[in-house]
Amino acid sequence: MNQTKLMNIVLLPALFAVYMYAVFKIILFKFALIDFNFLWHQLQRNLENPVYIRNRLHTANFTPLESISSNIQNLSYHDLINLFGNIAIFMPFGIFLLLLSKNRHMSLIGVLSRSLGLSLSLECLQVVFSIGSFDVDDLILNVSGGLLGFGACKLALVVSRLVRVSSLRFFAKEQQN
Repeated sequence: MNQTKLMNIVLLPALFAVYMYAVFKIILFKFALIDFNFLWHQLQRNLENPVYIRNRLHTANFTPLESISSNIQNLSYHDLINLFGNIAIFMPFGIFLLLLSKNRHMSLIGVLSRSLGLSLSLECLQVVFSIGSFDVDDLILNVSGGLLGFGACKLALVVSRLVRVSSLRFFAKEQQN
């Protein structure tokens, strides 16, 4: 088995699994230990008494660009980490989507919908488990990160292909001379 095939079949999916674990850990648990007993308790409490979830939704941000503009106006270290962190953490997602897709063909809409789906799932899990707050701006930033990662990877693949083709043409021309 050649190295490229090995990377596509084994290494890339393994790296994607590690990346997804890291995303869930960072977004949901903010680098803390994952306490399944705590999560189970939170889930039971919230399902038995939906008022907890309703209260979490009352404090949620459903107004697009509200917290982004607030963060830009105040611009503390924490705000910078929030803004760029939400973008940066999803950039590998866009890259992985492209690299794991069949024949490296993934559409912009495909990346957008998958990034939105993952981000929305994480935001909803924060509400359901009472371990964070729902913020529509996190969706915007996360999806932007997924699209940026996809675009950068797509560009790198195109440039790589162009370099390879022009190298082959150059060497073929040299051999003719």
